[in-house]
Amino acid sequence: MTTTGHDETLAGAPPATSAGVADQHDEPRGAHMTIAEIAAEAGVSVPTVSKVLNGRADVAAATRARVEEVIERHGYRRRRSTTGTGSGLIELVFHELDSPWALQIISGVERVAGPERLGVVLSELGGEHRPPQQWLDDVLARRPRGVIFVLSELDPSQQAQLKSRNIPFVVVDTAGEQPAGVPVVGSQNWAGGLAATRHLLQLGHRRIGVVSGPRDVLCSRARVDGYRSALDEAGLAYDPDLVRWGNFFVDGGYEHGRELLSRPDRPTAIFAGADFQALGVIRAARELGLRIPEDLSVVGYDDLPVTEWMQPGLTTVRQPLADMAATAARMLIEIAGGARPANLRIDLATELVVRNSTAAPA
Repeated sequence: MTTTGHDETLAGAPPATSAGVADQHDEPRGAHMTIAEIAAEAGVSVPTVSKVLNGRADVAAATRARVEEVIERHGYRRRRSTTGTGSGLIELVFHELDSPWALQIISGVERVAGPERLGVVLSELGGEHRPPQQWLDDVLARRPRGVIFVLSELDPSQQAQLKSRNIPFVVVDTAGEQPAGVPVVGSQNWAGGLAATRHLLQLGHRRIGVVSGPRDVLCSRARVDGYRSALDEAGLAYDPDLVRWGNFFVDGGYEHGRELLSRPDRPTAIFAGADFQALGVIRAARELGLRIPEDLSVVGYDDLPVTEWMQPGLTTVRQPLADMAATAARMLIEIAGGARPANLRIDLATELVVRNSTAAPA
């Protein structure tokens, strides 16, 4: 079998060099295949297999795909090591990084990583929920202790690449449904949506709007499901015209808030899927001459530090972001040390924090 790309020029070279060739600790876990056998089956050299395992870029795409297919098919696992290159690092991957929400996650990971003398490498996917292969190649080259994904995920092929190198990964607040066998740390989003809506109902509101996050993000849907359950509990019909799917930022809150509040039958209260969205809703309300909370009650989500300093202080659902991140980091370190988590899904409790942005309807 022939291959393309200049990686094959190393065939017959000495098996151990500083160019990323796998060392004697690279052997299967749960299977008896060696990298020499992988190389023979894929029709490439041992150094080429080592390059693929170490995320080297100088391997032709077709060659890399063939090697990865053999690795995945045989369940090859690199022996766990705590002394490999980059083993003192945790990769922390965000779909978007430019918000105080992300700072809460970073502080939670640092709370655990610092005492363990682990460095934290930040990556941002530009709003995408799945990293490109180039990013994954860089991670394989660094060989970190593990990876934490925040509102992002891997496809099955990418999961297999990390698993074959014995690089564990944990997801914080998964964007979609929980992948089979993947540890996930989140919060009780459904309960948060339920508590926020119950609070508004108890104040006497009956037309309650929602400005949520993206429809394709699991936590957004869960919060809206909690909202619907509270309405059903109160004997009120769910009106999809009062629900807006947007983003978690101020501009989305402003845009959708203005739409809802410009209706002749506008809602008397709005539940926002994030504190930043609530800020946008409040700006839209004030531009339309509405007072908070006399004319409009607003509830946010997250309880970022800025919420208690707003005027009026924002009623919001406290999501324990730093604790979620710290839990994920501890789980990752335990898995990297050979432990198996008792639970693959951990959801921390949310709490309604009542301030001055909500009141009975006028």
